[in-house]
Amino acid sequence: MNLAITGVGLALPGDASITDLLGPVMARACAVDPASRLGRKGLRFKDRATQLGLCAADEALRAAGLWNPDLAPDERLTVPGESVAVVVSSNLGNIDTVCRVAQTIGEEGSRSLSPMDTPNASSNILASDVAIRFGLRGPNLMVCNGATSGLDAVHWASTMLRSGRAEYVVVLGVEPDNEMVRQLTDTGRVLDGAAAVVLEVPEHAKSRGVTACAEVGRYVRTAGMAECVDRLTSVDTPHVWFTPEGTGKRPEALAGTMRLDIAGRRGLCYGALGVLQCAAAAGWFAQGGDGPVLALAGNDSDDATAGVLLYAGATGD
Repeated sequence: MNLAITGVGLALPGDASITDLLGPVMARACAVDPASRLGRKGLRFKDRATQLGLCAADEALRAAGLWNPDLAPDERLTVPGESVAVVVSSNLGNIDTVCRVAQTIGEEGSRSLSPMDTPNASSNILASDVAIRFGLRGPNLMVCNGATSGLDAVHWASTMLRSGRAEYVVVLGVEPDNEMVRQLTDTGRVLDGAAAVVLEVPEHAKSRGVTACAEVGRYVRTAGMAECVDRLTSVDTPHVWFTPEGTGKRPEALAGTMRLDIAGRRGLCYGALGVLQCAAAAGWFAQGGDGPVLALAGNDSDDATAGVLLYAGATGD
């Protein structure tokens, strides 16, 4: 059973739309200002990754018709909170806080820790804060799987829906750009942004009168790119291929298929890449593009490769 993407949210420099993900990055694009999008209330003491994630989740929930900020506070979430799960992918999200806490403990002892830093050092802080802000009481999961993390998060969200653990899942990919991230990754360009998609069973979308903007199909995870590509394309030949990050894109693979490299245009995307690829696929379909679309994360120098096939929006028929 394929699953529908019914909402997409972005928090990227220049406030890009989903179709902008298919083109070059706007020159001198301004960094996202979370306070201008969400208001200052509730953002104080939250790290950059969490603030970006809240922006993308807010936009995706609104687009899916699950969140209406114009209603009374206890009515803003338009479906039962326990029906909505959160799955977040980020490999570097709160690494600056973790390093600062570790340094403080090492040099001054635990009594010198700021009480504001302690919750932000939790590995699940991103997913937890999204759930708390929007009242999402379904399963809550943080995925930190390296290069494949974003597409792995999409897979785990699909598993929750197919097993009946949730009726809707907010899947979020986010990475921040800060001094600690640049030191650890040793790369000049790092994404400072987030993407979110809302997944649900197509029949739910149809019953709510919501149009799906893309459909998530088969997922495969292998030890290398060649096997992953072969298994995913054995039945369907993709029209577009969102390539993995870094080297090893195998020029001989999928000859004739259009290739789009999101990370090459926006810098190191790491744990956010797979979710960005799903959002970009929705943009591809929105401008009339044909499917299927192949999203691949993790090349032959990484621990694994994950891939997903995406199709034009499902109707539930």
